[in-house]
Amino acid sequence: MPLYLTHQDITTMKTDAIVNAANESLLGGGGVDGAIHCAAGPELLEACRPLGGCRPGEAKRTLGYRLPAKYIIHTVGPRWRGGREGEEETLRACYRNSLLLAQESGCESVAFPLISSGIFGYPKEEALDIAQEEIRRFLQTEDMTVYLILFGREPLDRYRFPELRRQLEALEAEKESAVAPDFLASMVGNAPMAPGSSASIVEEREELLPQLRPAPLPSPAATRPAKEKKTLISPRRKRESLPQAEKAAAQAPQSLEEALRYLDESFSQMLLRKITEKGMTDAECYKKANIDRKLFSKIRSDAHYRPSKPTALAFAAALELPLPEVRELLGKAGFALSRSSAFDVIVEYFFSRGEYDIFRINEALFAFDQALLGN
Repeated sequence: MPLYLTHQDITTMKTDAIVNAANESLLGGGGVDGAIHCAAGPELLEACRPLGGCRPGEAKRTLGYRLPAKYIIHTVGPRWRGGREGEEETLRACYRNSLLLAQESGCESVAFPLISSGIFGYPKEEALDIAQEEIRRFLQTEDMTVYLILFGREPLDRYRFPELRRQLEALEAEKESAVAPDFLASMVGNAPMAPGSSASIVEEREELLPQLRPAPLPSPAATRPAKEKKTLISPRRKRESLPQAEKAAAQAPQSLEEALRYLDESFSQMLLRKITEKGMTDAECYKKANIDRKLFSKIRSDAHYRPSKPTALAFAAALELPLPEVRELLGKAGFALSRSSAFDVIVEYFFSRGEYDIFRINEALFAFDQALLGN
């Protein structure tokens, strides 16, 4: 089952369970803890009183009461003290114990905040790395849909992906300068054109065109020999003398039914072939692609399944395909990579460098407000 990064309000998540970054008393506090207590209603406070608090790294469960989630899993994260007092191991234990408790409760989906990254002061970059590592480790062997809720995109875009940010800024600048403003002004209002402007350059080229154009060719009548000898050409020799494009047209199917008999390999067929060629199991592939098992079953059972673009690219990442094969797999689903799309530029940025970690790619897509790979 997949891991998703999202900006949603945790109190509105329609998952089987949500995780509360609680304090040790479990009696409510600020931040996420306060918001969950407020939304769940006073029944939550009454349920927490007999639990006797919770030590850092542990997890305890209550009902969700007025929340859409059936359960609330309360865990206490570490306060940041420079990393010298076992904060990392305590934070990892928060995720491990919360996931195990969700599993014991029969949950198929759970939503986490980024534990300890608020008033407890844990550095956000490190907190995010730990959260993803522990969730991914759990999902390697277990089936559950996990949401990790982040507030704001920093430090993702600025500190993790500075080179990618520069590329995307250059792409936007390129789009804006595709048609120069002075050329548009001259088109709309006949504005005077400054020397060296894009419009004046166009005008100068137009003035030069008559000098650059070749002299007109003589008419066929003027060059025809006095007497033409007509020769009969057999249909076979005529076909052999056709240009290549005309040969292809002559060999084209004569009906739609005939054309449909020669369909190329489909997306599903190419995907399953590549999984076999890579020596992977189905589970290894769809888990690495951050794809739900049920969706993969649909793809496997339907030779003509048409995936979304993020799903197709997720499988390309899982299979670690080189760019030409990525484009081929995308083409089977009716898609292509484009330099005019920030989503495509980000994905190609990683693939072109041989970086196929789908969670790392999704971090970048999330940071720049794009759809994530997967289903």
